[in-house]
Amino acid sequence: MFELIFLFIMIGYFAQTVLFIIGAKKKFPRITDDKLPTATIIVAARNEEDNILRTLESLEKLDYPDGKLQILIVDDQSTDSTGKIIDDFIKDKLHFKKITTEEHHTKLIGKMRALAYAIKEATGEIIMTTDADCEVKPQWAKTVCSFYEDNVAIVTGITTQTAGKWFDGMQAIDFVYLLTAGAGTTNLKMPVSCIGNNMSYRKSVYDEVGGYEKLPHSVTEDFTLMNAIYNLKKYKVIFPVESDTLVTSVPCKTLRSLISQKKRWGVGGLGVPFRGFVIMFWGFTANLLVLLTPFFYSQIWLVLAVFKIALDFFLLYPVHIKLGIEKNLKYFFHFEIYYIFYVILLPFIVLPHRKLTWKGREY
Repeated sequence: MFELIFLFIMIGYFAQTVLFIIGAKKKFPRITDDKLPTATIIVAARNEEDNILRTLESLEKLDYPDGKLQILIVDDQSTDSTGKIIDDFIKDKLHFKKITTEEHHTKLIGKMRALAYAIKEATGEIIMTTDADCEVKPQWAKTVCSFYEDNVAIVTGITTQTAGKWFDGMQAIDFVYLLTAGAGTTNLKMPVSCIGNNMSYRKSVYDEVGGYEKLPHSVTEDFTLMNAIYNLKKYKVIFPVESDTLVTSVPCKTLRSLISQKKRWGVGGLGVPFRGFVIMFWGFTANLLVLLTPFFYSQIWLVLAVFKIALDFFLLYPVHIKLGIEKNLKYFFHFEIYYIFYVILLPFIVLPHRKLTWKGREY
C-alpha cells in the first residue's frame, strides 16, 4: 500500500520536474544593442557595511550604452558605516546617486518603502533591482534589457551564492533549484516565484498596477509585484536562464540566519496562487517519503528514493553547466540532505508563528 502511494507521489514529482526543465529551456527573442532602453538599477541597503563595496564595484563594471544607465543606491536608515561607504564610492561617479529613506514618509515599511523611494526618482524605462550583498556580471544589465521587446513587462533571472564550503554550497544549489523551478513555471505562464536581487520590470507597468503603495504588504515584495503585473494579462513575464544574467549573493553564515531566511520566504510564500501550493505538495510529500525510506525499507521503496534524488540532479546539472557554475555540484548531496529536511520542517516553522525579524525590523 505504502509503495503504491510512494509510486504515485514519484510520478507527480517526475511530471513536475519535467515541466520545470521544459520551461527553463525556453528561448526568447532579443533586441539589438542600439535599441536597448534606458535603465535604472536600484539597490536597497540596510546595514550592509560588510558587503556593499563588492556590489558597488561590480555595478561600476557594467557594460551599457553611454547615457542610458542610472544607478540608485538607497541607504535605508543604516546604523553602521553603509552610508559612508556609499558616499565615498560614488563621489566622482555621475551615474550613481545615493538616496536616504525617512522612517515614516509613507505607509510602506521595510524594503518595499526603500524601493518605492527610489522608483520615484528613476529615469529609466526599465527598473532593475539587486541587493547590497550581490555581485553582478559586466553584461548583466545589457543582457537582461535585451529581452525587452515591446510586449515584455518583466524579465527576471537566477541567483546563486558563493560556495567556499559545504554549508555555503548547499545554499548555492538551493537557490538554483528554487529559481530553476521559478523559471520553468514562469516560462510556461504559471509564475510562482522570482527573486528581487535579480529582477527587472518596466516602470510604466509598475505605475500601471499602482506601485508598491497599492500592493498588499509582503516580505516577498518581488513576487507580489510580479503576480500583480502577471494578473493584468496584457504583458509577457519571462525568466530566461542565461549565464550573463546570473547574480551571486552571499550565503547565510549561520544555521540561525538560514532558518530566518527560509521562514521569511515561507511566510511570503503563503500568498502564492493555488498552483504554488500544488508544487509545494509534491515537494513536501516526495521528500517526506524519502526521509521515511529506512523505516519502510523495501527494494521498490529504495529504488523510488534513489529515483527522486536522481531527478533533482537531472534538473540541476544542465542548468549549472549553462550558468558556468558546475563546480558547485560537488555539494549536491549536502544540498539533498538539507533540502529533504527543510522542506519537511518549513510548514512547522512558518504556520504556528508568522511574525518575522529582518534587518532589525519586525514584520
